[in-house]
Amino acid sequence: MQKRVGLARAIASNPEVIFFDEPTTGLDPIMAGVINELIREIVSELGATTITITHDMSSVRAIADNVAMIHAGKVRWHGPVREIDTSGDPYLDQFINGRAEGPIESVR
Repeated sequence: MQKRVGLARAIASNPEVIFFDEPTTGLDPIMAGVINELIREIVSELGATTITITHDMSSVRAIADNVAMIHAGKVRWHGPVREIDTSGDPYLDQFINGRAEGPIESVR
């Protein structure tokens, strides 16, 4: 419910751009889906641009049109969401597949 209240506050002034920081953190998959649908509705109804910071790849696939992956302060890859699985970028590939091995160092 708090996430919905946050969304309501965010759209109250009919903004052109809305920033979301981990909008589905702490939610079960069903409620995350509800929030993702609300975000898509906001974009559609208000014509707003949304910028979302998230590591939740299910949300990325549900709400994004375009994606940028930032690692160590550098944009590693950007493009349409439909191309994330075939990007060819080793950083993005490691991240979206949750692999410990790859160019992104993992703490052990």
